Amino acid sequence: MFERLRQAIEAALDAARTPDRRDVALGMREGIAEARAALDGLRDGVANTDRRLTMEKKYLTDAERRGRLAKDVGDEETVRVAERFAEKHREKIGVLENKLTVQRSELALAERELGEMKEQFEKVEGSSAFETAWRELDWAGRASSSSEANDDLLRSQIERAAREARAEAQLAELKRKMGR
Repeated sequence: MFERLRQAIEAALDAARTPDRRDVALGMREGIAEARAALDGLRDGVANTDRRLTMEKKYLTDAERRGRLAKDVGDEETVRVAERFAEKHREKIGVLENKLTVQRSELALAERELGEMKEQFEKVEGSSAFETAWRELDWAGRASSSSEANDDLLRSQIERAAREARAEAQLAELKRKMGR
């Protein structure tokens, strides 16, 4: 899930070696925002699976209780039905426990990757060349009489460059997967 984001960051870091770090920072910032949103989705998935697991355990307890009650009154048909339901709930519990384990592992991996992305971003954002470039752009914007128009143009150019970098990274990944 985060492979595309990781590739975008790696591409951004490669591009960071060139003077235009503003594009790099913008791409990295977008990648971090996407990763945070994905983390929220993963957390929701873990919570949902945990709720379903709790419910299945309750259903299992209910089925086992009904089976015991039916056995106490000698209702063999109800005992068999209760055992069948209990077995289905045990199976669902096993699947949900496995799913929850995998989801928690995926969440932990995604959290580590987000941490790495943030560290890389801080390195790029904190570099003196990056700060110098921002100051120069800021000064140039103030010197211009139509700085808002320039800002809009610059923003659209940055967004386009970031999209192109992501597309290139995706294409490279597809080529790699296809063995080209």
